[in-house]
Amino acid sequence: MGIQAGGQRSQPRPAPDDAEARAYLEDYAALLEAVAFPSVVFDHRWDVVVANSAFHALFGGVAPHPTAMPGDNFLRFVLFHPDAATVLGEHEASWCLPMLAHFAAAVEQHGQDHELQSIRRDIAQDPIMEAAYRQGLPHWIRAVGSSATEHDGAVRPLLHPDPRWGADCRVVGETPKTLRDMGYSRLTLVLREARRPAAASRATRRPRRAASHLSVVRAASD
Repeated sequence: MGIQAGGQRSQPRPAPDDAEARAYLEDYAALLEAVAFPSVVFDHRWDVVVANSAFHALFGGVAPHPTAMPGDNFLRFVLFHPDAATVLGEHEASWCLPMLAHFAAAVEQHGQDHELQSIRRDIAQDPIMEAAYRQGLPHWIRAVGSSATEHDGAVRPLLHPDPRWGADCRVVGETPKTLRDMGYSRLTLVLREARRPAAASRATRRPRRAASHLSVVRAASD
């Protein structure tokens, strides 16, 4: 698997206590590594189970964070990392609000999960994010339709550090039955080649890191 910050090699998180399930997950990690686009497997908490080198390269420039690194929990990264908007374009509307919608569905289904409860507490500690979750999110879903919350098939802005890639990606959900039975899901970000005139101005269009990176959903306090 890909090399992460600090030189450590990414390995799948522990699979269920079943030898065949562990072997499948290890082979699936090898399959993921053969994919050229950023691809990640996560559980119902959005804890990352395994991600390929292209995924780590996409987020390789983000600063360390104690709880919201993209290779640990992707939901926490989207909501709480101050660098998220430097990679995820149109951060609030295209990434945060759909992720909050999925989080709300996960809480409804797994309400007693300790990690989901922890994320919910972190949301509640920020008045702006809490307002977005309780009032803004339902209004947004009514305005844009429930289909806007879906990841699979969505075209979303993306600011890749490699100028070869364009300014958006298509999100593709592709979870085989065996992986789904383990409680895992997979997303792949299908990159698009940059148009030549846009490539030269890439650096000027990349947003700077900000301590408070959203108007409705901002970084939680550490």
